[in-house]
Amino acid sequence: MEGKVSCNLLTADPEVQGHQDATLSDVFLVKSRSRSGPVSASEKPAHTDHYDELESAMQKKSESGDEVDQVPGASRVRRNPETPCFPQLSNNSLTPPDPAPKPSTSQDENEEPAVAKFFNRSGSPSAMLRNKGAAYKKVGEDGVCRMHKFSLYETATRYYMVGGDIMDQRFRILKIDRTTESGDLSIADDDIIYTKKEMNQLLNAVDDGNKPSGGLKLRCSTWGLLGFIRFTDAYYMLLITKRSQVAMIGGHYIYQIDGTELVSLTTTSSSSRFRADHHPEEARFVAILNNLDLSRSFYFSYSYDITRSLQHNILRERLGLQQGQVDPPKRHHNEMFIWNHHLLKPAVETLKNTYDWCLPVVHGFVDQATLSIYGRTVYITIIARRSRFFAGARFLKRGANDLGYVANDVETEQIVSEMLTTSFHSPGPELYANPNYTSYVQHRGSIPLYWTQDSTGVTPKPDIELNLNDPFYGAAALHFDNLFERYGAPVLVLNLVKSRERTPRESILLKEYTNAITYLNQFLPESSKIIYEAWDMSRASKSRDQDVIGTLESIAENVMIKTSFFHNGSDQEGGMKLQNGVARTNCIDCLDRTNAAQFVIGKRALGYQLHALGVISDTSIDYDTDAVNLFTHMYHDHGDTIAIQYGGSHLVNTMETYRKINQWTSHSRDMVESFKRYYNNSFLDGQRQEAYNLFLGNYIFAQGQPMLWDLSTDYYLHHADPRTWSAKKRRSYIDWFTPEFLAPRTMPSVTQPHGALAGKPLDFFDDYWLEYYKPLAVSSFLKIFSFRMNSTLRYIPFKSTQEGKYDLSPFRIRIGSEQDVPDKQDRSGRLNAIRHDDDHSDDASSQVSHGAALPVHTALPSWLQTQDKEQSPLHQSTRKGLHNAVTDKTQAPVTSRKGNKESKDKSAITQWTLNQFVSNSLNPAVTESEANEYERYINHPLNLPLVISTDTPPNPNLEFLIHINSVSDEAVSNINSTPEDIADYAEFLEVGDDPLTVTEADTPKKRYKAYRQWLKGKSLFKQQRVDT
Repeated sequence: MEGKVSCNLLTADPEVQGHQDATLSDVFLVKSRSRSGPVSASEKPAHTDHYDELESAMQKKSESGDEVDQVPGASRVRRNPETPCFPQLSNNSLTPPDPAPKPSTSQDENEEPAVAKFFNRSGSPSAMLRNKGAAYKKVGEDGVCRMHKFSLYETATRYYMVGGDIMDQRFRILKIDRTTESGDLSIADDDIIYTKKEMNQLLNAVDDGNKPSGGLKLRCSTWGLLGFIRFTDAYYMLLITKRSQVAMIGGHYIYQIDGTELVSLTTTSSSSRFRADHHPEEARFVAILNNLDLSRSFYFSYSYDITRSLQHNILRERLGLQQGQVDPPKRHHNEMFIWNHHLLKPAVETLKNTYDWCLPVVHGFVDQATLSIYGRTVYITIIARRSRFFAGARFLKRGANDLGYVANDVETEQIVSEMLTTSFHSPGPELYANPNYTSYVQHRGSIPLYWTQDSTGVTPKPDIELNLNDPFYGAAALHFDNLFERYGAPVLVLNLVKSRERTPRESILLKEYTNAITYLNQFLPESSKIIYEAWDMSRASKSRDQDVIGTLESIAENVMIKTSFFHNGSDQEGGMKLQNGVARTNCIDCLDRTNAAQFVIGKRALGYQLHALGVISDTSIDYDTDAVNLFTHMYHDHGDTIAIQYGGSHLVNTMETYRKINQWTSHSRDMVESFKRYYNNSFLDGQRQEAYNLFLGNYIFAQGQPMLWDLSTDYYLHHADPRTWSAKKRRSYIDWFTPEFLAPRTMPSVTQPHGALAGKPLDFFDDYWLEYYKPLAVSSFLKIFSFRMNSTLRYIPFKSTQEGKYDLSPFRIRIGSEQDVPDKQDRSGRLNAIRHDDDHSDDASSQVSHGAALPVHTALPSWLQTQDKEQSPLHQSTRKGLHNAVTDKTQAPVTSRKGNKESKDKSAITQWTLNQFVSNSLNPAVTESEANEYERYINHPLNLPLVISTDTPPNPNLEFLIHINSVSDEAVSNINSTPEDIADYAEFLEVGDDPLTVTEADTPKKRYKAYRQWLKGKSLFKQQRVDT
């Protein structure tokens, strides 16, 4: 955060704090303008009174010879420059909160609004005068003008899309025709860069020319164009209307799509030939496309290629520096992960610079969090990319197709970077050589065989069928050759399917998959063979004598040794490393067991990455630390998102299930998620699959062909047409791999531009500065994404930090009472922090720091495992005080060593409760109050009449008299019975000789109402109607 640190120091000044209503924006604006001159009225904020006070005070300072950066009142505070002043560690704010805070909306919480601002053009002049001194620049002369926000204008016959850069200084325009023939797309880009004044004149000229037909009107503002799609008639264009920041990598933001709009490229006149009744199927296609929610888990970036891994992006840029050329960005995207690839095809065929206007989007998961280590800031980013090939719902897409693409193919990358500097470059500048960036990539995907499951029945687990027994395993060969191309060798396969079943299901695939790996390995070189390991994780998790986490940890260590990870740098001597190979994990669904295994591998990789950055001295991280808890929550959200996309529900088995903690809570949650997954797979997967096929272009409407909803199967939409490959030469069954893909990756050592690139400025290669730091823009810390993301600091209990004795290390093991999970909040939104006493926290810290690396998880909570002899004197004194308080039946507060402050040590109370329970069990005793209560109980009268009458029995008990007197005469007189009540009561008293036999005379009675309904065909349990 090089460019935004001074703002924090400015707001700590007492004079600035004195203006309670002055915001950070006022201070920033005054500071920025104090060097450049007076501020115009249009630039001043709404509350100008505080603004003027700040400006005048700073002006007086500058006239008196002091520095402009010194705010008013600074002279009153005398500081010794040699003695640093550290603030007290506290969660309290510096100033009291505003008693009447202004309500904030979701848009005010972000640095950028969710909805883009449209181009603000002035009114159309009577006569447009062209600026003779205007110099129109062509795109590419000074680099490509990358646009970040767009405005869509419309006339009766055309759409005009105006794109502006992030500084609102350079603009471009795209013209889209609305009157072309059906099936044609006419779009034009003049490749000219305009200033704001020139763009305003151009739009005014268009407005004047279309006055007879209504002029130029603003349709909407948008963040980008996803592409064009056509169903039966005219084209539609899909626009991004809302977005939100989710991550930042190297100064480049990654956004999530929060809203889209589908705009038809037709005219709206009644005489138009594009009428809805011309193609009645058009509305149904639009409805099917709307079943795909584009506002969930779709991501894009303006300047960072999120379709590729960090290692590939850095390697590509360094290779371009070595060759002295920079390729256009369109050549670098991985089409496997571009989910709007079908929508981009018309734009690619028409536009010269397609990706200047259209944004490639990925489908999957993106999350970022901060790891705070004593002032050092480390970002942990998880990016999951779902393949668009053979994509679909759970039971409808299994195994692999004949092109080698597998179902539920997801690439997961974790980027760990220390934010000493923001960009990918190191000082010098050495381009793309920042040693503070590391990355590790994993892969998951269905078993690459021809197998399916029939989900038409009501069985939650349908039988598994091998549809084709291929002796040469062609689909698996194509799949692993693709993995070699993407990640290199070796490929480590972790197969987690069941090996022993009463009715063989998963074990069928286990045997066939093992045979496929054995066959393919016999042709590979010894150093590049597929490393295969099969382990029944489900059986191990249900066994008491097997350690699931321990086994996965040993597997993860072997994976890291074989594949390594990516660590950026100038050369290998400086610590640069490259990842060669990948770990491929699968179970039957690639959801629950796979996510747990990938988490353990990712946790192991996280240790290696932090060690490479110099954060920790070892390569392993313990469980139950703040760092691992944060990483666990991120991977849990990652697994939930992947599971919803493929299976329709959240994860059924989480890490708590496999670590065997909170088993009762996790068991009930797992059952609910199982029911949700079964429901979605049975009733909703068909609709989702149709939406996938339409959006991805697997189905394209053609005259004479069946409609999408009339297809009995989509098998032919996801497999190659035999007529296209039958005439081609078949791949070799022996040389099934490409030798070039097995070569290890190497990083070019060139970090300085040369050749045609020599002398180019840094922004020519990576224009991150404008996107991240936003010069000339007013920013507030509360709205900056980097300050709003999740952090390990949120796991710290509030009470323990107020005196600075809490161990802030995120790598310290927290016992059960010390953990403060941020997402466990009450209804008021405040954290349920557990408060500790300081001495108790210190004792617990010393016990854990000298303990084992991995805590032993038993059926008891951690606070039950503490021995009484290891307790501190404070614990013993607390127990003594509590024992006296309970014995005397009083509620006197327990005082600590600090005076009469009430102790709220819940762990001490819980520990005392356990010890007292054991003591009372071994030495039973009855207190005086308990003896009196028992005597009162046994002396209670047992001869009270069951029916209250007017006669009072002799020698009545006191409690009986109190009860009689509590019932007033008025209440008794109001107890009346209607004739209907008496008739119903008499009916219930009439019981026949054989009460189990129901005659026709008994059917009108109320007691047989359910029986009458059952005779009519209605179920007793509110199920479907039974035909009689």
